[in-house]
Amino acid sequence: MDSERRQLQEREQRLKGAQRQRNKTLDRLAARLADKSGELQQLKSDRGRLQKLVDEVGKAIASLVSPGDQQPFARQRGRMRWPAEGRRANAYGQRRANGISWKGITIRASEGEPVRAIHRGRVVFSDYLRGQGMLMILDHGDGYMSLYAHNQSLTRSLGEWVERGDTIARVGNSGGLAHSGVYFEIRRNGKPQDPTVWCRG
Repeated sequence: MDSERRQLQEREQRLKGAQRQRNKTLDRLAARLADKSGELQQLKSDRGRLQKLVDEVGKAIASLVSPGDQQPFARQRGRMRWPAEGRRANAYGQRRANGISWKGITIRASEGEPVRAIHRGRVVFSDYLRGQGMLMILDHGDGYMSLYAHNQSLTRSLGEWVERGDTIARVGNSGGLAHSGVYFEIRRNGKPQDPTVWCRG
């Protein structure tokens, strides 16, 4: 009788131990899911912040007049150089693990390497933006803009005109980029364009 009682007590203890372990595992899974959900919300928030900035910049520069000798951006389709030398880490439109798709391309490059303007334009944003790090935006006229994010430093100031090939920033990993590189977008009237259509090589 004592032996049976002991066995029952031992079994009960084992079951309680297994249940405690299961509860701990469930708690860890719940915490991990909450982290992923928070990360996705942060990415959506960052993207919304960038879109709002692009829209505001677009309205602010609508009245700017480009110099008469400026070559139209649209005529340079397929002829422009990439802003940095390096390997492309993603494809435009590719879906990320969290379900959000890429609106631009990240070019992996060594920290401190030059980031160059793809076309003549005017600096309309040169500052830190949460989620994008040190961000440079150039206006090229006719609704076209190019964006260069996650830089280590910015070498041009708001309002400056730059020429194609001018160094406008230095490659970095500001704003949460895992590896050094530059995140690059081209937009027309605020809408993302596929950079591979515009840049060669």
